[in-house]
Amino acid sequence: MKKRQLERRKKLMTDVLTNPAYRPMRLRELAALLDIPRPKRKELYQVMDELIKDGSVQRNSNGTYVRAKAAYIEGIFLGHPRGFGFVNVGEGEEDIFIPEEKTNLAMDRDRVQVAVSENETGRRREGTVVKILERGCREIVGTYQKNNHYGFVLPDNPKLSQDVFVQSGHAMGAVTGDKVVVIITDYGSRRKGPEGKIKEILGSSGDPATDVLSIVKSLGIPTEFSDKVIRQAERVSQQLIPGDFQGRKDIRDWTMVTIDGEDSKDLDDAVSLTWEDGVYHLGVHIADVSNYVQGGSAMDREALRRGTSVYLADRVIPMLHERLSNGICSLNAQEDRLALSCLMDLDAEGCVIGHEIAETVIRVDRRMTYTNVQKILDRSDPEICKEYEELCPLFEKMEELSALVRKRRQEKGSIDFDFPESKIVLDEQGKTVSVEVYEHNRAMELIEDFMILANETVAREFCEAQIPFVYRTHESPDPDKIEELLTFLHSQGISAQKEKEKISPREIQKILREVQGQPNEALVSRLTLRTMQQARYTVECTGHFGLASQYYCHFTSPIRRYPDLQIHRIIKDKLRGRMNQEKKELYAGILDEVCALSSSAERRAEEAEREVEKLKKAEYMLNHIGEILEGTISGVTGWGLYVELPNTIEGLVHISTLSDDYYLFDEEKRILTGEITGNTYSLGQKVRVRVSDVDLYQRNIDFLIHRSEDWPRI
Repeated sequence: MKKRQLERRKKLMTDVLTNPAYRPMRLRELAALLDIPRPKRKELYQVMDELIKDGSVQRNSNGTYVRAKAAYIEGIFLGHPRGFGFVNVGEGEEDIFIPEEKTNLAMDRDRVQVAVSENETGRRREGTVVKILERGCREIVGTYQKNNHYGFVLPDNPKLSQDVFVQSGHAMGAVTGDKVVVIITDYGSRRKGPEGKIKEILGSSGDPATDVLSIVKSLGIPTEFSDKVIRQAERVSQQLIPGDFQGRKDIRDWTMVTIDGEDSKDLDDAVSLTWEDGVYHLGVHIADVSNYVQGGSAMDREALRRGTSVYLADRVIPMLHERLSNGICSLNAQEDRLALSCLMDLDAEGCVIGHEIAETVIRVDRRMTYTNVQKILDRSDPEICKEYEELCPLFEKMEELSALVRKRRQEKGSIDFDFPESKIVLDEQGKTVSVEVYEHNRAMELIEDFMILANETVAREFCEAQIPFVYRTHESPDPDKIEELLTFLHSQGISAQKEKEKISPREIQKILREVQGQPNEALVSRLTLRTMQQARYTVECTGHFGLASQYYCHFTSPIRRYPDLQIHRIIKDKLRGRMNQEKKELYAGILDEVCALSSSAERRAEEAEREVEKLKKAEYMLNHIGEILEGTISGVTGWGLYVELPNTIEGLVHISTLSDDYYLFDEEKRILTGEITGNTYSLGQKVRVRVSDVDLYQRNIDFLIHRSEDWPRI
């Protein structure tokens, strides 16, 4: 029976069994009901067997068939190094715990069917994997180990607990210690492990560039553009042509600047500002990438597949080919460029009183850096002030407007998490030479304020117009996590409470203000951040909790984020009068998938950035084993203490190394207490630690508590 025919017949039988008039029947009774002749009844047996495998139908002990009491749940299996796992079933749903003996050979990231057990204890749901629907790992990155006539690939991903067997003829000449990509040809069984053949040799294990590439490859992040994408990119003109100006507002005579980091190459936003009669005229001008990347083209499909540019310690993996991202779509100074501009009028209170979204032609006057703009605002460098003398009044007025806009946002309850971020400095070989705290300044905040304002303004217009759109949404925190946070804060003597059933952004903001300038400020900020839901892309305009904004989208970075590129197309269709019912239905049909793929790509990029940062920090600490440092306890668990150093590096003090004492963990107060000595360790406590071990493979750093009064610093 062909697959399509089988699916049709499965649907027919499901409809029969779910009909309110249906009563449990045996196969011959079902065949008679459906008037299936005897020679064809074998096909009915096949259909019913498939429905039983799917979990949608069950066969009773008396031979009758009924709809399953509880259909199996589908989700993504998340493996654990210890062999057990969890199945993620979607946003807002609790994961299902899968014991090791019930994983049924599922591997990390497989799509599976799970039978959920009855839960009478009130604890996390538990289940059994009954079917693997789709394999999540078709390729694995790992380290090759060669034997005489065969070899093994040891996966880099600790969640993949089985090595992959490779026959000698499928090793591509790899030698022991090579980082490789292996294609899985056989997923094995209970008696036999998985097999595969090597597809690519990345380089030698331990080489900094290879180790980063291994992380990228293991997460399935594309690193090469196809020949078709390259050919399309090469055909894009690097200069504007006369037809580009048609129907656009020519504002090349406006004074505008880009403000970015020193190393930035993809400059996709510029700002302009004039003022008169108490009104600020703010322009946020965004590169019109959609003019060069047509919907459905090879470049567009590749951009959607990538979803976002990935910024790692030693490289950038761009969403678009560099001929666009660093070329015609980059708002380089003194070059004509196409843009989508959000032109806003603001009153003396920083409130938007009018706006226009327009297709424009712009010409940036100067390419500015955060560092130099900050020096101008501080008046700390006379030479820089003199070099940009004609622009100094502009930056001062921008700072003035930024302060008004930020004040209004804070009055609404916008949450500003102020804790240190990492800046990793590498040498020419890609090895870490220092880890520092990344300093934010007013120039960065200024651009952030203007970009947020443009994103809100654009989202509001399209939400009120009820046009299909892509929004950036951020839901309220998980109530259980909020209760845990409030309990901890009360134990620390911090006055914090929620006025209603759900906490508001303003109440979160109040907590952060109360600890501002206190020794535990960074700690409380991190704990509060952990209560937050993850922001995501949706077609519903449900608001952004963290920004206390009713309307929000991503409009300002189409070079590096696909949702921005997608909504630029929607905006232009509206501006050009093409947003008819047919076009609305077209967008309504594709935007759910765009949101899902973009959210998934964002998570993947964040994981890559996080894992590379952990690798580079571990690499740095290899040179500091044995040294004694001061840090702050950033986490207390039943297995030990996490200690963060002033430069943001974090390591674990395992509970077994604390002393000969037996330590008890108070989960509510997050304190470890020695049963004999009475020694306590709690969040925010200052401690001295010795660097005892570094595991580059696991990207872990181990500390020991150091109690000597005489200790050096680095």
